[in-house]
Amino acid sequence: MAVDQGGCFETTKVTYHDDPVFVVDGVVHYCVANMPGAVSSTSTFALTNATLSYGLKIANMGLEAAVKSDDCLLPGVNCYGGKLTCKEVADFFEMEYTDLRTML
Repeated sequence: MAVDQGGCFETTKVTYHDDPVFVVDGVVHYCVANMPGAVSSTSTFALTNATLSYGLKIANMGLEAAVKSDDCLLPGVNCYGGKLTCKEVADFFEMEYTDLRTML
């Protein structure tokens, strides 16, 4: 829920609190960077609640076994064994992509 890097959707452009909204095609956009920072404690608890189980699974099983057991983890591995395993990053930087599933 942050647009700090931009590009979250086609019409994203970072805005600031002095002029936080804009309209494109009748849709109101609010793209102030680091929105979770406005409620730092609440957003930290929310992020932890959403991700702790994945971290514990990796810690308890090891990365390879955790990824094999839970498809939700697969897109979170951007590089492995010296290879780039995130297709979007590889495409953007015109680098070689390796499908992580072929390495596990």
